[in-house]
Amino acid sequence: MFSDKDKMHEECGVFGVYAKNQVDTFLLMQFGLIALQHRGQEACGISFLTNKKIYSYKKEGLVIEAFASIENPALYQGNAAIGHTRYSTTGGQSKRNIQPLFAKNIDDEVFISIAHNGNLVNSAKLREDMEEEGIKFVSNHSDTEVMLRIIQKYYHKGIEFGVREVFNKVKGAYSCVLLTQNSLVAFRDPFGIRPLSLGITEDGTYVVSSETCGLDAVSADFIRDIEPGEMIEINDEGVHSYIIKQQEKKAICSFEYIYFSRPDSIIKGDSVYHFRELTGRKLWEQTHIDADVVIGVPDSGVPAAIGYATASGIPFKPVLLKNKYMGRSFINPSQAMRERTVMLKLNPIISEVKGKRVIIMDDSIVRGTTSKRLVNIFKKAEAKEIHFISASPPIIAPCFLGLDTPEKEHLIAAKQSQEDIKNYLGVDSLTFLSMENLKDLLQEEGYCYGCFTEKYPVNKNEQPVLNELN
Repeated sequence: MFSDKDKMHEECGVFGVYAKNQVDTFLLMQFGLIALQHRGQEACGISFLTNKKIYSYKKEGLVIEAFASIENPALYQGNAAIGHTRYSTTGGQSKRNIQPLFAKNIDDEVFISIAHNGNLVNSAKLREDMEEEGIKFVSNHSDTEVMLRIIQKYYHKGIEFGVREVFNKVKGAYSCVLLTQNSLVAFRDPFGIRPLSLGITEDGTYVVSSETCGLDAVSADFIRDIEPGEMIEINDEGVHSYIIKQQEKKAICSFEYIYFSRPDSIIKGDSVYHFRELTGRKLWEQTHIDADVVIGVPDSGVPAAIGYATASGIPFKPVLLKNKYMGRSFINPSQAMRERTVMLKLNPIISEVKGKRVIIMDDSIVRGTTSKRLVNIFKKAEAKEIHFISASPPIIAPCFLGLDTPEKEHLIAAKQSQEDIKNYLGVDSLTFLSMENLKDLLQEEGYCYGCFTEKYPVNKNEQPVLNELN
């Protein structure tokens, strides 16, 4: 679909549960992973711990489809489990790469299983080195398997030692959940690039989730964020915390606030919805536009549109309707059809647009093709004026830390000026949130702005550049 090629793709989501006694892990994992479905729709996988044995199930497609295809749910009940929703970033779309990935012992029993959200920058070299040592790999260049094999190599020294070796060797973004035969382990890279939260249910089941919306889905109370550079191990004795490695400065992905995370999630104690609404208010301070109506592009552009409308007094109207039944696998048989798919995905209420000065608020502009088609919809609806506002700064660089971003040559803001983009879109005005205002909204240092500045916490050559982050 057109929008799939013109967005910063979600990366992945991880989820895990642990209880002293058997709980309904089948239901808990289903609910938790559905809540994280927005972070990856290509495939999902689950590993369950029951009677000290780990069983896994993986399937391409959506979470609900995977669980519906399990013939005997009773086989997936236990006291602990981990799961993963996948959008491929490293390793491609091979079925071998569907997570969780697992390792077996000499008795052919799975003794460790891992799921990973993020992306490593030195996984190819690490894999090459381990293969030269004789370590076998089964996935198609999955960076997750690199971490798995490191932990497997040192597992005889204890799980903490193995995870410490991961921190010592790998570079990049990683928030992971890991299942052993007697514990649930979770850890987060020293920069804290990807989110990871800990919660607990009323019956004492511990829950780990990429986002707090996953905790809400299983009625778990939020305990705290897992800290950057921290590993936690959950077993029958409770939660044990180990600070493995920390950086002086953190580098949490700012795009989690802008687009990736669900609006009902909480990051570092801040409401994602509230942040997006404040973005709209800040944009009104940045640019005063005379208009008749503010329209948010569903779904992520809506909170900022509401904030802009509230600050400006211009009415917000939800007149851009989204077809909820338009699947991601829709096939476009011709160029003419591709040009018209936007009408199937999004359609305005013409009577509320015709003859009006409209403000269109979207979360970002990536390639620009979707934005242009969206503008054409409003032109056909005979809007009098069209003003386009991006609730993020111009995206000028790709991400290699867990997001699937078009190459730089395909990013419209990397090669064209704001005036050129305005003319390409055919709008009366174009506004991007300024970097200064984005940093002001986040209120502190410690965020990654790589896609806006081309300055990252870790370069592809693995050299830290934290002094250039903010």
